[in-house]
Amino acid sequence: MSTSITKLLRHPAANAQSLESAALLIGALVFVVTAPLSWLIYRGQDLPISGEGSLGQMIGITSAVVALVVFVVGRRVVATRSAAESRLATDTARYGRLRWFDIAALAIAHAVIALLGWIGLATVLSLSFVDAVVFAVPAAALTAVATAITAYAVFLSSVHLSPMVLSLVLAVFLVVGALASMLSASDPHWWMKNLSSLGMTDDISALAFNLTLIIAGVLVTTIAHYAVSSVPSPTPEAARGRRTVAVFLAVIGVLLACVGVFPVDEFLTAHNISATGMAIVFTVLVLSLHRFIPTTPRVFLLLGYVYLGVIVVMAVFFISGYYNLTAVELVVAVLVFSWVIVFLRNPGDPEQPRAAIVDEREHDLGEGPVDRAVDGAPDAGSPLRS
Repeated sequence: MSTSITKLLRHPAANAQSLESAALLIGALVFVVTAPLSWLIYRGQDLPISGEGSLGQMIGITSAVVALVVFVVGRRVVATRSAAESRLATDTARYGRLRWFDIAALAIAHAVIALLGWIGLATVLSLSFVDAVVFAVPAAALTAVATAITAYAVFLSSVHLSPMVLSLVLAVFLVVGALASMLSASDPHWWMKNLSSLGMTDDISALAFNLTLIIAGVLVTTIAHYAVSSVPSPTPEAARGRRTVAVFLAVIGVLLACVGVFPVDEFLTAHNISATGMAIVFTVLVLSLHRFIPTTPRVFLLLGYVYLGVIVVMAVFFISGYYNLTAVELVVAVLVFSWVIVFLRNPGDPEQPRAAIVDEREHDLGEGPVDRAVDGAPDAGSPLRS
């Protein structure tokens, strides 16, 4: 038993099974450390389920700290493994390496998800158990279990990071951040103005809203170079198209972050330029995506065109006075970010043979089959073919 644990500690990323075992070990360690510390903090107290000084708040804060640390540990495990230790090392070659600020943004996103997720769950439970309190011992046990589950899930997310995982993290982060800002808004009628009014006040709602936009912008720039790296690029033109799409996504991310950096009440011009520029860049990207990445699924291209049509309709509704600005901004935001999230799953098939790409281009040009070598391999008529 001790031999297997020692081997796991030396080579935690040897294979998928060892990564799973490492996640369980980290979760168990967090449980063992958190349980007694929580009991010492809660001793002699009866904690409410939610609210100020509640069990839900303590679990959320503790889980956020654990998520931040564990995510960095997971990326460290991935960075130190050798190619011989894990087949997952091919992910680095396929998707590219994460930069330090990418890792920081993703770690913060996981921490915020853990914080708001547990606090939100506690709020819902408090509505079911009205005026109930939790004693110190069960409160410590619940805190330890929640943080252990958080550590387990965050570690696996960190070591198995891929475009699909990134899309899930981005989606969950945007949802919990936006809901937290809306629910904590000091002005219950904020929606009568516009969506950006959430970031205008000096309360926690404005901080949550602007911070969500800034971190989400960094996540989108992470997506730009990480996910697009999986797109096949058999020709110089395809490689340039892939880089162009990465630039477009990065610009969307930068502009999104600028919307949070420049609150509308203090930097009206910069805020509006950032928001409008993001919509323009998104429109150009959708319309030109097939030219930049010919392997993009046609269904996804059609989805983008439909989204643009809906945005135009929403703009007409706003101009005619049928919808207010908040409704238009919410719909446009959902469309843009859902498109980006789905794009992570549909950038093109990274396993598609390059010969198929060549054949598709010849078919689009109306040319007949051309005998040529693909990827340096001899064609059918080569005497070297075995």
